[in-house]
Amino acid sequence: MRRPAGSVTVVIPARFGSSRFPGKPLARLLGKPVIQHVYERARTCRAVDEVIVATDDDRIRETVEAFGGLVVMAKDPFRTGTDRVAAVARQRTGEYFVDLQGDEIPLHSDLLADLVEPFLASGAEMGTLKRQLESADDLRNPTVVKVVTDAGGDALYFSRAPIPHVRDETDGQPARGLHYMHLGLYIYTRRTLLKLAELPTGLMEDAEKLEQLRALEHGIRIRVWETQHPSLRIDTPEDLLKAETMLRHGEAARCGDRS
Repeated sequence: MRRPAGSVTVVIPARFGSSRFPGKPLARLLGKPVIQHVYERARTCRAVDEVIVATDDDRIRETVEAFGGLVVMAKDPFRTGTDRVAAVARQRTGEYFVDLQGDEIPLHSDLLADLVEPFLASGAEMGTLKRQLESADDLRNPTVVKVVTDAGGDALYFSRAPIPHVRDETDGQPARGLHYMHLGLYIYTRRTLLKLAELPTGLMEDAEKLEQLRALEHGIRIRVWETQHPSLRIDTPEDLLKAETMLRHGEAARCGDRS
C-alpha cells in the first residue's frame, strides 16, 4: 500500500501514578518493565515511523533511556492520555499520531497496522480498533470498554456498561457480531488531535471516564476497524500475573515450533 505524505508517530503516554496500580509502567514482566514491552512491540510495526514515550516522571524517563527508547517529558497536569499526546505533537513534525496506552501490550505487530493502514486510506480524522468479545465476564467488566458502531463503521458510543443490551437474551453471553471490546489505541490527524485537546471535558466523558467520548460529544467522528490480533491490557497487579503466564506460554509455544 502506498503511504500518503506525512510520518506516523506512535506516542505512548506513561504515568507513574495509578489508583489501581501505582508504578505500573515500571512493573517487571518477564524481566523487563511493562513500558519496554509496549515500546518494543510498537517498534516492530511496519506502518509506523517513530515511537515515543511521553511521561511526567523521571523514573520512567530514565528507564526508557536505559533500554534505548525515545522519551519526551510532558509534565503539565494533563486531563487524559490524548492531551499528553497532543503536547508531544506540538513539539514534533508529522501528520499522523497514534495514541497507544502504556499498559496495552500488542501481541502481534499487525495489531497497529490494522489501525494505521486503513486509516491512512480512509480520509477519516480519528480512528480506533475493536475486537469481538468472547466472555460474559468481559462483557460485564467495567474495565473492559465496549463500543457500538453504525453500518458505516463509525462509533455510536463507548461505555463501561454491557452495550448493546439484548432484551430477550437470558444467558448473558456476548453475541457474535454485536458485542465488541474497544482497544486502548487511537490514531488522529494532527489537526484533529490538536483540536480535541482544546475542547472542554464533556459530560459523558466525565461520567464514564472515557476520553474518546469527548470527540463524540463535540461531533468528531471516530472510525472503528476490527482486528483479530490479540493484546494484553494490564490494569491491576493481578493482570500482570496473568500476562506473565500468557507470555511464558507463548514463548514456550514458539520454542516448541522451532524444535
